Amino acid sequence: MASLASVRADQVGRAYHTLRRADGVVVCERCLVADRPLSRMKGLLGRSELPPGEGIFIRPCRSIHTFFMRFPIDAVFVDRAGVVKKIVTNLKPWRTAGARCAHAVVELAAGEAERRDLAPGDHLESLPGRAAPNRRE
Repeated sequence: MASLASVRADQVGRAYHTLRRADGVVVCERCLVADRPLSRMKGLLGRSELPPGEGIFIRPCRSIHTFFMRFPIDAVFVDRAGVVKKIVTNLKPWRTAGARCAHAVVELAAGEAERRDLAPGDHLESLPGRAAPNRRE
């Protein structure tokens, strides 16, 4: 198990990780790591939905926008240690959100933060997963 500070994409810039709270509750089963300029810039753009259980971990990132997106999301802002600092739920398209103290953000399907019982102060950890499938998103 790794801290969020050590989460890295694979050599081609795409890898899934599983994010869970320190108490073992899974927050995101298939979280795509976006830690390179192109993957961070693309984020969730071009997708028509984000299924429950999927998400994207963007690092470094203190603020996000949902310009040109087609669906709302939950944004979970975390510090370098993986501690949840702020949660913005049901962030609709054409909006912005941020947290000064954040180092990264986990974008989840709208409603997932509440379903997974996430709250500020929770500590998130990463379990390395498999390589992401080679498909257009």
